[in-house]
Amino acid sequence: MALQVGVTIDRSSPVPLYHQLAEQLRSAIDDGRLKPGDPFENEIALAERLDLSRPTVRRAIQELVGQGLLLRRRGLGTTVANRKVHRRAGLTSLYEDLERAAGSPSTVVLGHEMVRDERIAAELDLPPDTDLLAIVRLRLAAGQPLAILRNWLPPRSANLSAEELSAQGLYALLRARGVRAVVAHQEIGARTPTAFERRQLGLKASEPVLTMTRSAFDAAGVAVEYGDHCYRARDYTVDVTIDER
Repeated sequence: MALQVGVTIDRSSPVPLYHQLAEQLRSAIDDGRLKPGDPFENEIALAERLDLSRPTVRRAIQELVGQGLLLRRRGLGTTVANRKVHRRAGLTSLYEDLERAAGSPSTVVLGHEMVRDERIAAELDLPPDTDLLAIVRLRLAAGQPLAILRNWLPPRSANLSAEELSAQGLYALLRARGVRAVVAHQEIGARTPTAFERRQLGLKASEPVLTMTRSAFDAAGVAVEYGDHCYRARDYTVDVTIDER
C-alpha cells in the first residue's frame, strides 16, 4: 500500500502548484519517508486528496521521474527509484547531502600534506607561493564508494587533521572554526576516469565520472577552499532550480 505523504499546497504562492508538490515529494524521498522500492500514491488518488487537477499532479510526478527519483513500470505502477545522491547546486558539502538523504556517509583520507601550487593559488586569489593544505578523500555512502574529493585549503585552515576529516564533512569542520563559504564559482562536467579513480571507485573502463570544481570565498572575499571532485556518474545527479523573477 502506498504511503500518503503530508503535502501543503499554498495557492496564493507564485510558485507553480506542480512545483510545490514535486518539491515536497522530493523532500520525502530525500529524508527517507519514502524509501527505494516503496509504491507511490497513484495520480488519481493524489489529485483527489490534495484537490489538484490531474495534469498538475501528472506534471509533478513526471518531474520526479525525469530526475530519476520515481520509476514508472507498465502494470506495476509507480515506485520510488533506487537511491541516487541528488545534490542541489548550492554551497553544501557532499557529506551533508548524504546525511540528509540517509546515505550513511563515511570517509577514507587518502592524502593530507602541505603543498605549493601556483594554479590553485591563482584560483583562490592568493600569492603563488602560498602554503596550502592539500587533502584527498574517498567518500562512501552505505559502504559503497561514491566520490574522490580533492581540496586545497589556505593557511588559516591548515590545522585540520586527517582524523577530523575522516569523521566529519569539510564544511562542518570549517564552520566550527568560524570559516563559512558564502560565494563560489563552480563548474560541472564529465570525463573518463584515471586508472587511480577507476580503482578507488570500482568503475569499469568505459564508465565516466561526473566532475565538479569549486573556488569558494567567505563574505569578505577571503579564500575558503578550492575543490576538484569526481563522482560515479551512475550514482550522482545535480539538481538546479532556475527562477526568473
